[in-house]
Parts: sequence; C-alpha cells; structure tokens
Amino acid sequence: MVSDSSSSLIALAQDAKAWPFAEARLLIDRLKKMKVADDYVVIFETGYGPSGLPHIGTFGEVVRTSMVRHAYEVLTGRPTRLICFSDDMDGLRKVPDNVPNKDMLAEHLGKALTQVPDPFGTHDSFGAHNNARLCAFLDSFGFEYEFYSATECYQSGQFDTALQRILEKYDSIINVVLPTLGEERKATYSPFLPVCQRTGQVLQVPITHTDPENGQIQYTDPDTGEIITTGIDKGKVKLQWKCDWAMRWFALGVDYEMSGKDLSESVKLSSKITNIMGATPPAGFSYELFLDQNGEKISKSRGNGLSVEEWLTYGTAESLSLFMYNQPKRAKRLYFDVVPKMVDEYYSHLSAYARQEAAAQIDNPVWHIHKAEVPATDIPVSFSLLLNLAGVCQAETAEVIWGYLGGYLAQYASDVTPDTHPELASLVDYAVTYYQDRVRPFKHYRQPTEDEIGHLKTLASKLAELPADAEAEDIQSAVFAVGKDAGYEPLRGWFSCLYQVLLGQDEGPRMGSFITLYGMDAMQQLIMQAVNGDLAGEAG
Repeated sequence: MVSDSSSSLIALAQDAKAWPFAEARLLIDRLKKMKVADDYVVIFETGYGPSGLPHIGTFGEVVRTSMVRHAYEVLTGRPTRLICFSDDMDGLRKVPDNVPNKDMLAEHLGKALTQVPDPFGTHDSFGAHNNARLCAFLDSFGFEYEFYSATECYQSGQFDTALQRILEKYDSIINVVLPTLGEERKATYSPFLPVCQRTGQVLQVPITHTDPENGQIQYTDPDTGEIITTGIDKGKVKLQWKCDWAMRWFALGVDYEMSGKDLSESVKLSSKITNIMGATPPAGFSYELFLDQNGEKISKSRGNGLSVEEWLTYGTAESLSLFMYNQPKRAKRLYFDVVPKMVDEYYSHLSAYARQEAAAQIDNPVWHIHKAEVPATDIPVSFSLLLNLAGVCQAETAEVIWGYLGGYLAQYASDVTPDTHPELASLVDYAVTYYQDRVRPFKHYRQPTEDEIGHLKTLASKLAELPADAEAEDIQSAVFAVGKDAGYEPLRGWFSCLYQVLLGQDEGPRMGSFITLYGMDAMQQLIMQAVNGDLAGEAG
C-alpha cells in the first residue's frame, strides 16, 4: 500500500522539471510500450574500459545514471539494478604512459587485459588491477552497483546465447555495419574476434566461414596460415566494440545507458544491431563532453583536463556531483576555477532547500545529489570569501583563517571552532590549499594610478567613519558611493581597481561581505599599504 506521503511525492515528481525525472519518465514510456510485467526489474548500465584508470568521466556517467535511477524508483516504487560493466576482455592495444614495467607490458600487446600481467604487481592481471581501482573508486563515493567483468561473462557462458544469436544474424549485422566503414576496413571486418589458443591474443582477422548450426566460425591464423575452426562459446571469441555493446544490452537486458556525444553514432549502430537480435535498445541520452578553460576539447594525451583527485584536493565531492548534474547536454568548461564556484553554488542550493516548498525541493540539485536525504547544513561564510581571505592574509595554515573567522562568526554562534563546525573546517582547509597551489603562484598586485590613490584614500576615510560593527550592506554602500563620486561609469571599473590593487587578482568578492570578514581596521591598513606602494609587484 502506498502511503499518503509517497503518493504526494510521486504526484510532484510527475511534473518535476529536473532532468533526472524527465529521463525517468521517458524510460517509463519505453517500458509501457514493451508491456513488461509488474515485477520487472529495470537494469541501468554504465561501461568502463579498464585499459586506463577511472577518471572524471567515469564518475560523471555513474553519478548521472544513479540520479536517473533514483528518480525512476521514486516515480514507480519498483526495484532497479545498476551494472558497472568492465570491458576487460578487450585486447591491450598500446602501453599506457602512466604505468611501471612498460617493457614487460609491451610483450603482451594484443592479449585480453585479464591475460596481461599486472605491471604494479598487486593483482593477477592488469585488467584485475584496474577493475579493483574502479570498484574502490566507486565505493569511495558510496555508489550502489553490481560489478560485471566481460571476461567472466564470456568465459562463464553467460553470453553464449547472445553470441549464438549474433552468429545466426551474422549477414544482417554485417549489412548494417559495413556501410559505416572505410573500404580497407570493410575487407577484413567481422563482428567476431577469435581468441588465439596458441598466443592468447584477441585477433582482428577476417572470418572465412560461419556455421550457426554448430556454433562455430573459421579463420586463418595470421602467423601460421593454418585454417582454424573454433566455437564461439565460453570465451573463445570476443566481439567487436559496437556489436559487443549491442550483445551486452541483449544478454543483460539493459534498459537504460547514457553515453558521451562522441559515441552517438555507435549508439545508433548498436541499437540497429539490438533490433536485429530481436530486442529493444535501452533508453538513455547523449551527454556533452568537457572543454578546457580555453573552450577546447579535453584530451588525455594533452593533459588539459582536470582529474577527480585534483577536484577533491580543492573542493567537495558534492560540488563535483553538482557540476555533473548541471546541464549534462551542454558542453562545459572543466578547469580549476570552476571548483570554488561549484562549492559555493552547492551551498547556495543547500541553503535554499530548507526554505522551499516540496515542489521546488525535488527540482533542487541537492535533492538528487543526496537522493532526497538532504542534510541540514548552514555555512555562514561563502567559500569564495574564505579564498579571498586566504589570499589577502597569505594564509599558510588554517589557523590564520580561523583567527579572522572568530570575531566574524560570533554573530552566528557563541562558539564556532573546527571541532564544533567540521564542515566549515573542511572548507577552510580547501581554501588554504587552493590559495597555496592555484592563487599564490599567479598573484600580482597592480600599482594604483595617482587618481586611484586619491579614491583609495577616500575609501579608507569613509570606512573609518563607519562604526566597527557596521553591517556588510552599509559597508557595500560606502564602497559604491566612493566609486560613484569618483566618476566610475560603469562601476565595474572601480571594483576592478579594488581587486587588482588590493587583492592582486582580476576578480573578487562582494566587498562589503569581505571587509566585514577581514575587519574594518585591517582593510584600512591594506589600503594604505597599496597607496604607499608596499603591495605592488608582490606575487606568491
């Protein structure tokens, strides 16, 4: 029996604008057309190529899929499964740059990743090593999933029925694949990649004969010239990528899988193959890829991206989840300056959540990030303010920041310490690290012009006239007034002057809030340092 609260939530979710709900509703429509049974368990899938280590794209795909999964469960009340599939039977095509014992790996090119020795020496194979890293990676974020290994699925016979269907539909599949290939590739293409019993290599060779009745294929050994007849069961073959993807959807009954825009043509072809096999392709959408700060595509070889580890050095896991939640079908820039913006945006959404009506709450990103279990957290100071404070104070330790925070936070609580407010303490630590690594090396204070020196002195005088406990808005008004009287039009130029001269950067915080945190007297001293030329030219 559905409770009143559950019914109310389902009703709200039916009209929710948040994209995970929109995706879940499309999935529900797909299942209705399929006329699935009431006890049908929906299967979500994400794929992983274990020739390298898990990366930020891996996180993005799993966290987005998990959000759709949760939205579907809310709308239907039905159970689901999430399969994280590792294509660890893929042949090792080249030696990665970021591993030890490269010479040893080079001796095993062409073999399935689970047949290649582990260069790190910790697991039975290179594939097993990277699979373990994947699971540890997913576990660290608390994802609920089931891990599937391609090697185990092939060798256990779990894929045998689907492979037999591929063999039976061989000609039809070939006919949809060949038009997508170049002339040279057409001459050698086959969905089946035999696993050589002599060398263990996954062979890309032409298939000279198929025998669906006996479940066999025939090919010529590229080294010996011998004609080899082999079965397709129990891991004796591996499928080419696009056909393999379709076979997986068929064999595992996948209902939903999203993928990057770069795979959109692969999705179309794999969907056609799935239809030929007699099944319905999964629902899903094509998400946009990330760009670097210059708007160029991120490339592993160029190293112009940002790793999960780098993000988590300077910001929270929740802020990374928010970055993935925001506009997944739009290309977004992924670089260091995005991290503090996402941290502040996350806490802004979190603060708004408690004041929102239920209908607005389920469209709030934090509802999806926390699967409706949204924590009641109040951070009284923004991360950007902490960063700017760290910059002005040239903070080498968190204690420097806390020295300024004590008086500022007294208005919120009588005792605010790292022990009483651990989440704020974490943000302070992030701010210090970000300042030391990402701000200090690039900081440069500009010498003010003669006119600017006069305006800055006026600002110092105006601040001196305000009471020591002046509100942030009153301070902000004073800063505005000085800029207007000085003739800045637009006022953006006045604030650029303050940021460049006083903070050593092109952008900065809302000055009223920052001065309240930094201190009125300290700000007047900072202005006089700038006026006297003591700041200009300083760098971290």
